[in-house]
Amino acid sequence: MPSFRSTRQCTVACLAVAICFSNVAQGASSSAERDGSLAPLALRSALQAAWQQHPRFRVTEAELSAANARRDAAGQPLYNPELEFNSNKEGPDRTSTAGVSLTLDLSGKRRARSEAAESRVDQAVAEARVRRREFARQWFNGWADLLTATQRVGIGERRMALVTRFATLADKQYSADDISGLERDLAALARDEAQVQQSQLESERSDAEARFRAVGGAGDTVTATVLPTDTLPEPTATAADIEQLPDWQVAHAAASAAEREVVVARRNRIADPTLGVNGGRIDYGSFSDNVIGVTLRVPLFVRNSYGAEVIAAQAKADAAEAESERVTLELSTENRRVIESYAISRTAWDRWQSSRGTDVDRRADLLERLWREGELSTADYLLQLKQTLDTALAGAELEARVWRNYTDYLAAIGQLERWSGLEATP
Repeated sequence: MPSFRSTRQCTVACLAVAICFSNVAQGASSSAERDGSLAPLALRSALQAAWQQHPRFRVTEAELSAANARRDAAGQPLYNPELEFNSNKEGPDRTSTAGVSLTLDLSGKRRARSEAAESRVDQAVAEARVRRREFARQWFNGWADLLTATQRVGIGERRMALVTRFATLADKQYSADDISGLERDLAALARDEAQVQQSQLESERSDAEARFRAVGGAGDTVTATVLPTDTLPEPTATAADIEQLPDWQVAHAAASAAEREVVVARRNRIADPTLGVNGGRIDYGSFSDNVIGVTLRVPLFVRNSYGAEVIAAQAKADAAEAESERVTLELSTENRRVIESYAISRTAWDRWQSSRGTDVDRRADLLERLWREGELSTADYLLQLKQTLDTALAGAELEARVWRNYTDYLAAIGQLERWSGLEATP
């Protein structure tokens, strides 16, 4: 029997192993976040919570359940047995019989319908992936837009502080007869214009917040997380495997299901016989006897041969095949376009970051010093300050565009669900 000490040592060892594996898993997750193969944990958690609470999640689950139920229904036998009882009395004669009959599926209708329903399940699964991907794309785009709007409001507040301070300094300079009244008025006009522009920026942030909340987002997600734009990887030059994308899988499954429904329509043109067995008793006066019989009924498709249904199913299959080819062509074109757009925006972002002209505080201090020393006029100061702040605003918009292009890029190469943490969700 093991001692208490050995059991405790074993328990400690197991805990150590568990902690080790946990640290390894956390380290792998952190490494994946740093190299850009996974979104930050805070964003993945927020997105998963938003998806599971959004009506689209319930729609997706309901559609999958319906497709599975239709597949189960298609796999059931087509016909149920029928019981028949008959009693006839004419004078002293009496006949009583009972029988059972069953229509036989000799043409394989059940198998054809089951295969068609299986393709519809594949289509529903692929459509669920499309819904998850599009939700993730809209959520991350809304998040990036809201964060950008928040950053632009912050830049606008910085602009308000600068021009308000400058207007105050201009009043003092005017009182000291260092500048003209025209220059003082120009500074006041710049302050008033900044107030109008600030109200517009705040309105844009409200619009962005409303769009983000429409996809289950919350404002605290933006304020608690910073865009790690510098960690975004370089775009790959190789094209994605089109057949792994959910859009292609939806179109391919729809085409496959349409082809199998042609088989169903053709099988429906074959009449299924009904076989019956009955037995009973005949009483004829004082004479009685047992009887047994076998019946066979075969429908005659004379008035309706069900050929039109085959033609319609074939036309639908041709349309689905053409749609699959169209989707393949568009996905191939979109893949190249998205890769190029992401590469261009990421290069522009790298250049913007490396530019010394994007340092608002440094340039604002420099411009004010030059203005105080008389090397810049008031008009030149305001013009260059406006250019500096407009560059900062454009940089915030460029950062959001990099993220939008990156999410489109991940969607185009089939990695958005994995990156966003929705790959294992329904």
